[in-house]
Amino acid sequence: MVSSSAAVENNTDSTHKFIRTAELKFKVKNVIESTYDIENITARTGGFVTYTNLTSDILSTETKEVSLDSSVIVTRFTVTNSIIIRVPNTKLDTTLKQISRNIVYLDSRVIKADDVALQLLSNNLTISRSDKNEARLKDAIDNRGKKLAETTSAEELLLNKQEQADNARIANLSLRDQINFSTINLIIYQNEGVSYEKILREKKSKQYEPSFGFRILNSLSTGWTIFENIIVFLLNLWGLVLLGIIGFLGYKLYVIKFRKKKKE
Repeated sequence: MVSSSAAVENNTDSTHKFIRTAELKFKVKNVIESTYDIENITARTGGFVTYTNLTSDILSTETKEVSLDSSVIVTRFTVTNSIIIRVPNTKLDTTLKQISRNIVYLDSRVIKADDVALQLLSNNLTISRSDKNEARLKDAIDNRGKKLAETTSAEELLLNKQEQADNARIANLSLRDQINFSTINLIIYQNEGVSYEKILREKKSKQYEPSFGFRILNSLSTGWTIFENIIVFLLNLWGLVLLGIIGFLGYKLYVIKFRKKKKE
């Protein structure tokens, strides 16, 4: 289920040169325990770990009061780990099968075998051509004489050829390294976890609260302030009050005169 024929080295095939890689994502019972197991498997097969990133992501946090003096913090979280390991090409199939004992649920599996024989051949031909050109250029530089301009141009061309050969050699070293050691990319995770942490419950301190007498005096002071504000507000309306009084007196005079006329 986890391995494949693409992960198996064929010792009778001398023509093809494969770079083998594997990518797996799966659920485990416990990420930390599976991480240790995978690292041990890697060491036993002669491989090594090049990257591991174990993270715990908090989904939610809630504080619950359980007694007068204690509370419990309930934290829900997920744990994941991204791992990159490299193992000998001949041990890729074995390594994958041993890792599979940690799998609870397999999300995905990708195994690739890329043939780089032609790329190696191309780099070798580039090295061969560069070496031949380098030899001819050295002879030309030695035999041309001491003409500075021609010598400088030839030496720059020689450096370019040497650089091409060096790049091809480095590329071949990288390819052979990838051929000899397969790369496995793993992403592992587990079910959502819950942790409970008991803490002391914060108590309200009464020593900093005002006394009953102080609160009564403060209430009287606040009430008197409100009363003063009402008086000030009414005084601001003296003009309207004066107009009201004048209107009321005028109305009374009018009523008295009207009654006198009626009696006459």
